[in-house]
Amino acid sequence: MQVVYLHGFASSPQSTKATFLADHLRPHGVELVCPDLNLPDFRTLTMTRMLAQLASVVQALPPELPPEPVTLIGSSLGGTLAILASSSLADRVECLVLLAPAVMFPRPGHHLLPPERLERWRQDATMPFFHYADGVERLLDFTFYEDSLRYDAFEAVVPQPTLIFQGLRDASVDYRSVEAFASARSNVTLSLLDDDHQLSASLSRIWVAVEEFLGLTYQ
Repeated sequence: MQVVYLHGFASSPQSTKATFLADHLRPHGVELVCPDLNLPDFRTLTMTRMLAQLASVVQALPPELPPEPVTLIGSSLGGTLAILASSSLADRVECLVLLAPAVMFPRPGHHLLPPERLERWRQDATMPFFHYADGVERLLDFTFYEDSLRYDAFEAVVPQPTLIFQGLRDASVDYRSVEAFASARSNVTLSLLDDDHQLSASLSRIWVAVEEFLGLTYQ
């Protein structure tokens, strides 16, 4: 089994959730692969670049005959990335685990992107965003938003069995949008949790469900 973790916007492979999952997968003989989606430069980040990076990561995984199935675990914007990649990588990806996936990004009305901020971003061509992994503000080009308009995770076809965890007190991702996404797909199982966007208080509960979902309890 091969598991790839996709961190959220302005996060890193050293995030709390990535570290937690890596520590819990390792006793099962599974090493979590965590690409740094900030590379080569946060300022030039785009969805297209991340999708290409993910495809390269999956193709570079240790070859097996037949190829081992790959699980994608995505947090927030990383969850959006996993959804978008689920069809193009369907020949390798067996299932998805999504943690507070930003299924509505970048649809009009997304509350983190008010019209006035978008217009200022467009005019200036770049804008500072707080980078949680670095603890400072980093510039991000408007190309990130323009490129994201090419994609629609909410309407994407997701052929794999998918497990979603979403906090009811999430101030970044409206649980109702995730609920609507899940209800339209019979292969998606949604767990609504009394938690916020970080899901930190629910990690132990999430792991129990993930361990069973991946069949690790029987190994």
